[in-house]
Amino acid sequence: MKKAFTLIELLVVIAIIAILAAILFPVFAQAKAAAKKTAALSNQKQISTSMFLYTSDYDDIYPRNDDCIARSALNPALNAASYTPSNGDGCSGAGPYPYRMNHYSWQKWVLPYTKNVGLFEHPGRTKIDAGTPRQWSDNGQIMGGFALNLGITGAVNTYLRSNTAAGRLRNSIFGGSQNALPAVADAMLLFEFSNPLINYAPVVLRADQSSASEQTVYPAAIREFWAANFFVTDASCVNTGRIDSSRVFAESIVVGYADGHAKSIKPQAFLGNTPTAAEYGVTLNASQQCGISSGTISGQPTPITNLNYPFWGLQN
Repeated sequence: MKKAFTLIELLVVIAIIAILAAILFPVFAQAKAAAKKTAALSNQKQISTSMFLYTSDYDDIYPRNDDCIARSALNPALNAASYTPSNGDGCSGAGPYPYRMNHYSWQKWVLPYTKNVGLFEHPGRTKIDAGTPRQWSDNGQIMGGFALNLGITGAVNTYLRSNTAAGRLRNSIFGGSQNALPAVADAMLLFEFSNPLINYAPVVLRADQSSASEQTVYPAAIREFWAANFFVTDASCVNTGRIDSSRVFAESIVVGYADGHAKSIKPQAFLGNTPTAAEYGVTLNASQQCGISSGTISGQPTPITNLNYPFWGLQN
């Protein structure tokens, strides 16, 4: 007589397998996320190093440029697009902008040092095609991964714009120079940012300079603003204290520092390194309190910079 498993024995085995699967699958998922976070840290370190090398080659000045360069799209599929520099084809107007070289495509500035477009993509996120035109498919812009802190570098908006156009030059309070930072090893130059439409930290703009062609801009060192970007908020955009997993990958933020090193920090530490709006002397409007910004936090008085927050380049 052949021996066989009874129905009860089979059910017990299936139950054991199900229990093991329930235990192990989350562990596998955590291990996979940890591996991607490690890869993200490596990418951030290499990007930070490329920025450091750039400043070494350009008299200690961080890159900032606004130009239209043919066949420069980060998405190689777009390099067959038309190009007419006299009218900004491929760089201005309603878009798309595959050949634009400015802070929306800041990766192009340091691509000669990294030699690898894939390095700018966060391993834990897919390319974001939000917006009109679409960020990757139409513009060749990489959003939702690593972001540049424009409060340190400054920015320009000069392509096909007159010398008197508002916001043509946005000069950082640090002059766009690495040596001007009080504590280079503590200052955040790059960081993870999940915003689907901007891949940089916005800047704070004073109300009295809103129409000036040459402006002085300040870091977006506002705790409430970043809390709304990293944490779950209530209907009034007040921080609930719970990390938003859709915005913070693996519950930590990879930061690239101005001296070229990188490390992963918790969102709570990011906020702890950032002054409150009251400390900084700024006032957020309703959308900014919800973590939304089009690039500038404008209409502000002169921020209070005599603060001990070297993470943002501020030191008393």
